Amino acid sequence: MTGTLGILAYGSLIDDPGPELAAVVVRVIKEGVITPFKVEFARTSATRAGAPTLVPVTTGGAHIPAQILVLRADIDESTAREILWRRETGRTGGALALGNQTPAGANRIIERLQDFHGISVVLYVRIGTNIARLTAQKLAELAIASVKFADLQEGRDGISYLAAALRNGVRTPLTGEFEQEIKRQTGAVSLAEALRTLRGARRRDR
Repeated sequence: MTGTLGILAYGSLIDDPGPELAAVVVRVIKEGVITPFKVEFARTSATRAGAPTLVPVTTGGAHIPAQILVLRADIDESTAREILWRRETGRTGGALALGNQTPAGANRIIERLQDFHGISVVLYVRIGTNIARLTAQKLAELAIASVKFADLQEGRDGISYLAAALRNGVRTPLTGEFEQEIKRQTGAVSLAEALRTLRGARRRDR
């Protein structure tokens, strides 16, 4: 039956599910959906030049707005896991070598929620934290460095990631201070201005 399998989207997955996942989504549930776990900007992303990203945390953090991407009726759980894994690891094509298993100590684990907002099974990826001594100052430094020292595809830097999170209603204990610290460190009045300033400086330094 349509609507029995879904993917929990929060963070970048909301705005950028990727073409493979987007192609099998039949509807999106937004109303009243929040993460059943707390999240914080607690992991640096190698694909974002070390920018801080939202991941589940066991201390601190907050429940944030999320969405459920409901999948086509012909997509089974094994296939959904493979699609989600490829989206999260940046791989294309091929099957998930680990099947439904993940080795102990892996920093990405596919979890499942049952009977969540009327959907029988909802999958999500739990990614481990890797930022020690989590502070707004540290997060701002990482976000700024991802713009200042890396030539990323537009929108992949830490400041753009934070701006997108704010647009999607994300508010964690560190969000407000994180935003203000970026403005303070760059002398900007907004995240957009901070981004323009840093990009301009990088172009001049080339």
